[in-house]
Amino acid sequence: MQRLLILIGLVILFAGLVWPWLARLGLGRLPGDIRIETEHSVFYIPLTTSIVLSVILSVLLWIFRR
Repeated sequence: MQRLLILIGLVILFAGLVWPWLARLGLGRLPGDIRIETEHSVFYIPLTTSIVLSVILSVLLWIFRR
């Protein structure tokens, strides 16, 4: 369990470090991502981006398990 938590932490750290480069690819601004702006706040739901990243990670994990 400890190794899994450390691995998850490292993956989140890596994602945070590469996010500026991923944003240049258009991730976070895909059609289907919801962004609601009011005078005092911004509410953002990256629905399509989450689905795309989930599919990519699922394929990568499937490849590495073989």
